[in-house]
Amino acid sequence: MIGYVLKMYPRFSETFILTEILELERLGRKLRLISLKKPDDGRFHEDVASVQATVRYLPERFPGHPLIFLRAHFRALVHHFWTYLGVLMLTIRCLPGSWKGFLRAPLVAEEALASGCIRLHAHFASLPATTAMFAARLAGIPFSFTAHAKDIFLRSNSRRLLRTLIFQAERVITVSEFNLRYLTDLAGHIPAAKKIVRIYNGVDLDRFRPVSPSERSGVPLVLAVGRLVEKKGFADLVEACEILRQRGVFFSCQIIGAGPLHEELARRIADRKLEPSVRLTGPIPRGELTRRVPKAAVLAVPCRVGEDGNRDGLPTVILEAMSSGVPVVATRVTGIPEAVEDGETGRVLEPGRPEALAEALAELLANPDLRRSMGAAGRKRAEELFDHRHNVALLAELLSGGEGSTEEISEIAG
Repeated sequence: MIGYVLKMYPRFSETFILTEILELERLGRKLRLISLKKPDDGRFHEDVASVQATVRYLPERFPGHPLIFLRAHFRALVHHFWTYLGVLMLTIRCLPGSWKGFLRAPLVAEEALASGCIRLHAHFASLPATTAMFAARLAGIPFSFTAHAKDIFLRSNSRRLLRTLIFQAERVITVSEFNLRYLTDLAGHIPAAKKIVRIYNGVDLDRFRPVSPSERSGVPLVLAVGRLVEKKGFADLVEACEILRQRGVFFSCQIIGAGPLHEELARRIADRKLEPSVRLTGPIPRGELTRRVPKAAVLAVPCRVGEDGNRDGLPTVILEAMSSGVPVVATRVTGIPEAVEDGETGRVLEPGRPEALAEALAELLANPDLRRSMGAAGRKRAEELFDHRHNVALLAELLSGGEGSTEEISEIAG
């Protein structure tokens, strides 16, 4: 049994975690999902119903459940006195980012032991990984974590805590070579650096497949998918769409997702009188997304680095579009160029340049043959690098105690 420590489960925007859980279960792995928060957006992918693992939701805040937290800490202190003191000292060394994980750790440790977990794995090198690190020490089991993007690149993150997580973990998985280099440099210590492995997020190649040209007929669709936040760069896409309209380019654009910038983006679209060619559709069910992505003429992913350092790692929708034979116009941020090959599977631009984005979109919108050739190359690359069955199988081996070297694992990972 593997205990999966997650900040919130299920989360509408974290389809990569859901895909991973389902594939691990298909491979026969038994999971226990430990969620530090209850879902709060009221939207769920239909695939959640296929998950077999039991979910344990912890109390979210100490003020609402003080006795539950205090009793768990008292039991840990009594039964694991020296270990508890060691965890406390480690917490103090990693303050201020560590105390929330320390607070929850005894509850997670008890859940792990009660359910027969032999290890813990966390997604995101933030509260989930910190909690798993302390809980694993209390439970006497190993832990690992997957590092993504916001959890390692935000300027407010503690580099000391992140370095401690790397040193304490049995394995560290991350989702791009860009991240791998960053974390290896941060570790600054060869034994610790050898723990770090790159495994790309995967995509279901059977679910996302190219469609016939007739299914892409009509007005060419520029599709964008993601949370409406600064790092997604959708404001640049709106500016690019205005440039396309001024040039008389025939297209429609759908931006799928929800987020705090909805009103600002809607105002930009209205001020430029871009409706109905450019629409904010809101979030859509997973099944509808699998039907809509393959019908797009091009996927736009104009990511940028936020003022707080936040950025995307390697957006799952890029892998889904490539698997669907859809060319991608994206920006040179973190791991994106590892997926999108400029001139082969799409275009890779510098972030924050709406004019260049409009130029790349116009080129593809005007050339169906180029779209087809780039789409075919993208499908081939997805098959080579992003098959979720291959990539999750490698993760499953690591979570089973696989001891291959970083070089060996990287070679297997592609």
